[in-house]
Amino acid sequence: MTTTTPFAGPATAVAARASDLSKVYGQGETQVVALDRVSVDFRQAELTAIMGPSGSGKSTLMHCVAGLDSFSSGSVRIGDTELGSLKDKQLTKLRRDKIGFIFQAFNLLPTLTALENITLPMDIAGRKADKQWLNSVIGMVGLADRLSHRPTQLSGGQQQRVAVARALASKPEIIFGDEPTGNLDSRSGAEVLGFLRNSVRELGQTVVMVTHDPVAAAYADRVVFLADGRIVDEVYGPTADSVLDRMKQFDAKGRTS
Repeated sequence: MTTTTPFAGPATAVAARASDLSKVYGQGETQVVALDRVSVDFRQAELTAIMGPSGSGKSTLMHCVAGLDSFSSGSVRIGDTELGSLKDKQLTKLRRDKIGFIFQAFNLLPTLTALENITLPMDIAGRKADKQWLNSVIGMVGLADRLSHRPTQLSGGQQQRVAVARALASKPEIIFGDEPTGNLDSRSGAEVLGFLRNSVRELGQTVVMVTHDPVAAAYADRVVFLADGRIVDEVYGPTADSVLDRMKQFDAKGRTS
């Protein structure tokens, strides 16, 4: 595995960790190994992109680490909490209190205003929003003049900004994005990626996103590459060109170089 030299600076704490993580579907001849003993750390106050060919296991890895999917063996921790030891209600509470999610399809409720969508997870949990933090998040994503609008009154980029603000508003320990710019045009996608980048730089947030777009990956501090359910490379300080070159190797060889 070839890895570029990490950024210089003090070591940061780990927001999430997978250790020897495996995910197997089916049995016998129909068995599919989606993740094959993957070990990876996601550090606090960093933006990590997960990339790889179709079927490489990148979305499965994110879903398992985020507590959205079960795993066959190994270990996943969010902070100091081991996910495998949690019962369903405990896992639901952890996802609600410590994790933020940004999905490709936005997942906004059409009957609620932008502000109501942003505060919905906290409303469900019976917690009041930190007004100062909420105003900072709303200001960062540029939604102050759109809070009373419903999703149908917003552009795609504005809807995704609402989704970003919703993920940030509850001060989660880590945010997971599944192709967060996949349904956006290039300009709107760049805006959303800029907001995620700023949330890491200015708010100290931790973000992990799955993407197939080298331009999106270039916003990350680090890119982790998967192939055949295994981590095969990681690059620090990526550029769109360096990521594209790495992905071309997958396309050309159908395997890691």
